[in-house]
Amino acid sequence: MREVKLQRAFVGLGGNLPVAGVPPVTILTGAVARLAAASCLRLQAVSRFYASPAHPPESGPDYVNAVVALDTALEPQALLERLHLIEAGFGRRRDGGRWASRGLDLDLLAQGDAVLPDPATQAAWRNLAPERQQSDWPDRLLLPHPRLQDRAFVLLPLAEIAPAWMHPATGRSVAEMIAALDPEALAAVRPLGEIP
Repeated sequence: MREVKLQRAFVGLGGNLPVAGVPPVTILTGAVARLAAASCLRLQAVSRFYASPAHPPESGPDYVNAVVALDTALEPQALLERLHLIEAGFGRRRDGGRWASRGLDLDLLAQGDAVLPDPATQAAWRNLAPERQQSDWPDRLLLPHPRLQDRAFVLLPLAEIAPAWMHPATGRSVAEMIAALDPEALAAVRPLGEIP
């Protein structure tokens, strides 16, 4: 019998709008439960929930964010499709525009040591000029997520559950990426506590 190889994946969760009157904290809690119940996923760790300002500034209510670690035998594209199905189950439609307010967003942040689609393309998107980040986005899955190293609302919860993780393309640790962030951006991300 062939052994199934599992890979560790990290998924960022976020939302800042209620769905059918259900607040974002409850939506994220439900999304974590669906990830835990999925037969193709093994939930390993869940960070605390954090509040973070909407981006761009004053474009909506604060977000609730978290990061989960899970093990899966799914290939990255198949895992992303599974995440999109979970989002859709919470009413997510993908026609709101880049960085639009939403009830639930599940971002595949990293999976194993994958650098997709290739190191040069991933680096080009990772180094995309800030003024182009809202208007330009890739037409395929990029891993690690090209904005991971720029986002306190991703790095702070990731540091809770995977402090030893290293970015496979840059070799930087979570602590190094956090240290490179603007102190004001870090201070704006506040823990909400444990999952209810």
